[in-house]
Order: sequence, then structure tokens, then C-alpha cells
Amino acid sequence: MPAPQPADLLAWYDAHRRVLPWRAAPGVKADPYHVWLSEIMLQQTTVATVGPYFQRFLARWPTVADLAAVDLDEVLKEWAGLGYYARARNLHACAKAVVERHGGRFPADEAALLDLPGIGAYTAAAIAAIAFDRPATAMDGNVERVMSRIYAVTDPLPGSKPKLKALAAALVPTRRPGDYTQALFDLGATLCSPRSPRCVLCPWMAACRGRRDGLAELLPLKAEKAAKPTRRGVAFWLTNARGQVLLRRRPESGLLGGMMEVPSSAWEPGADLAYTRALGWAPAAADWQRLPGIVRHTFTHFHLELTVVRGHLDDDGAAVEGVWCAPADFHDQALPTVMRKVVAWARGGDAGRGKD
Repeated sequence: MPAPQPADLLAWYDAHRRVLPWRAAPGVKADPYHVWLSEIMLQQTTVATVGPYFQRFLARWPTVADLAAVDLDEVLKEWAGLGYYARARNLHACAKAVVERHGGRFPADEAALLDLPGIGAYTAAAIAAIAFDRPATAMDGNVERVMSRIYAVTDPLPGSKPKLKALAAALVPTRRPGDYTQALFDLGATLCSPRSPRCVLCPWMAACRGRRDGLAELLPLKAEKAAKPTRRGVAFWLTNARGQVLLRRRPESGLLGGMMEVPSSAWEPGADLAYTRALGWAPAAADWQRLPGIVRHTFTHFHLELTVVRGHLDDDGAAVEGVWCAPADFHDQALPTVMRKVVAWARGGDAGRGKD
């Protein structure tokens, strides 16, 4: 059967390319800052979710130098709700590095890009290809899916990643490699989708071995994942005489590093929460009242269940470590999604019933 031709994919892309906030118009050179920002935001996140965040970031910080000049707290606040908060910390560190090491201009070389904070192999290749038109191989989930189907690769992921990358690298053209890279992304996102691929519209239909063998919808195969464990903890909703709520900053390293939180106990595995022991993590002595129900949230590697308890101080709480904040000012705080669920639960909402 015929081999897949990059020229066929590029012709399809020219007719059907998606319009995205960060994508340069046809014939216009891509802005490396826009490409980098969007690629960091798109990691583990959907295009629909990223769009408004990307536009807000650009409105506040039009250049990488503008982003590098602000405090990390401002970046974390703007990032809140997007998840995977290490990306926000690396985003800020990378902006600073681009300014300090490269005079505010992103390097075009993959090796130099890889040397920047938060940029891995995929992101370096995507920036090199899209922003600088270098023949790089950017492997995301869309590309892995397309390659596994075109070549009928039945070895399961993640073990098949090196093979899929080698197959993808052999196809990258020297002409318009940036457009080709984006064409592959669009093909996987729109036609070669995880379920019910629209093969009859695909520019590579005739070359697809997976379709020929009746395997397209089954590929890529994936190794079975272990079940996520569940951790449990207690969140302490503490108010003072001014009606303010106690918040505190999480450690810079680790999960949700540098974000603000409603103080909580350790998040421990196990079938049952040792409630009495968890109260030992309380930020102050108070008549703690347990609220009914559970706040649930799912992280990459575990499920979390938080019991919320409410307490009150008759003074201003100045002796308590943390930040006192009026609920009306919570929008100024870098609260991650799980803590926004806690806030909604403590204030009588039901945002904590589901999972993120």
C-alpha cells in the first residue's frame, strides 16, 4: 500500500486548519512566546479550557519580559483553576531564564530550549518546529495515535513510544515542518480521534494500515493502569471576629507548591480517616464542628477525600500563622481547584460533590 505523504497532509491542513488563539495566520511567522505559552498550558489540558487563560495571560503580559518581571504570586493567581501548578512555577522560571540568558528571545535550537525550566522533549520540539520552522519531531498523544494507526503498531503504550517516535521522525519534511507539525496535531484532534475516527475524510486514508486491518479504532493499545489510591484528610475552615477566613501558603516544592489553601491535615492513604488524630493538625484551638459530606477531588495519581470542619475565634487571630482573608477577596488568592471546592462546601455550596 502507498506510504503516507507529508504533502497530502499539508494540503489537507491548508484547507481545514483550526483557528486557535495562539496559532499564527497562514503566511505569518509564529511568535515563539505565543507558541511556548500555549504549549505549556496545553499539557494535560484541553484546547477549550486553555483558550481563555491564554488570552488573559497575553492581555496582562504581552511579552516574555513582561511575564518575567512580575511576582510568582501574580502568575499563580492567573493560573488558578488550570491545574498541574508546577507548570505555572516553571513558566515563570522559564520566562526569567529567557530574559536573563537569551535577552528575552527564545532560542531556536532544541538543545538550548531543553535547557530552560519546564521545557521537555515534546515542548522543545514543538517550539522549534512551529516557531522556528525546524524539522523537529513533537510527539504528543495525537501524534502517537496517528502513527500507531498509520503503521498498525500493536505494541501497547507507553512501551511503544520510542518506535512511534522513530516512525514519526522519518516523515517530518524539510519543507514547512512547522505547518506539518500542526497538521498532525489537527489530524489527531479532529479526524483521527480516540473514538469513532472519521477515516473516510483522512488525507492518509489510503496509507493507513490500521484502517486496512480493521484496527484503527482499537489503536493505540495501552498497558493497563493500576487503580488510583484514595487519600483522606481534614480541611479547617477557621473564621475570626472580623469575618475573615484563615488561609496559608503550601510549601514551594511538592503538590500544589506555592498555592494558597484552606489549612488541612496531611492527606493520608487508608480506608478510614483517623479523624481525632487529624484534628491535631488544626491551625488553632477552636470548637471544631464537622460539616456533613465529603469534598472529593482527583489528582493525577490519587483520589482525595476531605472532611471539612468549621471553627471560630472571638479575636482577630493575629497570633495564628497564616493569612486572614475576607471571602469577598478570595479571587485575589491563588487557590487551586480543590481548595475552591472546599470554599464552596464550607460556604454551603455543592461544588465538592464531584471530581475535577
